[in-house]
Amino acid sequence: FPHHENEIAQSEAANGETFVNYWLHAGAVRVNKEKMSKSLGNFFTIREVLAKYPAEIVRYLLTASHYRSQIDYAEEALVEAQSALDRLYTAMDQLSLTNNVSLAGPYLERFNAAMDDDFNTREAIAVLFDMAREVNRLKRDADTNAAQLASQMRGLGNILGLLEMDPQTYLKGEAGEGDLSDAAIDTLVAQRNEAKTNRDFALSDQIRDQLKDAGVVLEDSKDGVRWKRES
Repeated sequence: FPHHENEIAQSEAANGETFVNYWLHAGAVRVNKEKMSKSLGNFFTIREVLAKYPAEIVRYLLTASHYRSQIDYAEEALVEAQSALDRLYTAMDQLSLTNNVSLAGPYLERFNAAMDDDFNTREAIAVLFDMAREVNRLKRDADTNAAQLASQMRGLGNILGLLEMDPQTYLKGEAGEGDLSDAAIDTLVAQRNEAKTNRDFALSDQIRDQLKDAGVVLEDSKDGVRWKRES
């Protein structure tokens, strides 16, 4: 008081409409565990961040934290955000996704419960990762339900402004680059290793061919599988 009351009084007197129902007070942004301020010389604008990282990665970083919590901005945090998005998009890759999917069932119930719990986007994202793990399991089993669940996962992600890109477009990086990110390659290699352990050689070969098409060569060694980009 009286900041919000003044805003409501002025806006509703001017427009004759309800101005707002709720106020969300976001936590402060810190940079490398220090408060961001011009006096400390660690101040930057969102435009400067977007010049280095795609908007969806920044959006993920923000939604992965509760809005009332402080957000610690660091290069490492953005790299982790990209790796997390890579895992979600990799789960959806190579599936026939549809927009006409019913958002229902236990995952939706958990997602809604999280959002109803003081806009807990962090917990809502945890639901997406549980769905991604189940999608990967269904893909390994060649279960046709994988595409439907992945489509539901994308639909819930869209509510948060995430997973709006075509998976292959995302995994190839920015337009024109045509390369999978290192994190995406590592995820695919790990999935291939798991498929081989489970003697799912069809999936193993499929992932190998997918990497080959992306210009990534796998090399077996005594220390495990290594990969390199074709020159």
